[in-house]
Amino acid sequence: MSDADFTVVFDGGSIGNPGRGYGSYRLRPRGGAWSPAVRLEFGPRLTNNEAEYAALLAALDAVAAAAANPDRVTLEVRGDSQLVINQLSGAWKVRSANLKPLHTRARAALGRFGGVRLTWHRRSVSVDLLGH
Repeated sequence: MSDADFTVVFDGGSIGNPGRGYGSYRLRPRGGAWSPAVRLEFGPRLTNNEAEYAALLAALDAVAAAAANPDRVTLEVRGDSQLVINQLSGAWKVRSANLKPLHTRARAALGRFGGVRLTWHRRSVSVDLLGH
């Protein structure tokens, strides 16, 4: 169990690359149960990495809406996308022009919270929690 106020698990992908983008996320408040998975459709021309960022952004908006004071919330963000986790942590550069605006938006969204820990996990963990 995480010591963060909220834990977020996110995943995204595309059927074709680019193709029909989709994603999902689940939230868990500290000491509570996982929310039902929220399923998202993003449109016909997204890459899998764009869909990963879009799913994360939707999850962060949901946490911000659920928290009375997001700036006092600690957050653990978990995902199987090494690219997204490492770009957001600053370990990897954002080289793709199509990802730069999404990365900027995600960094700003993460900045709304009092503290953030980014955690990569194996694909099987996302499949178990989100079903894809």
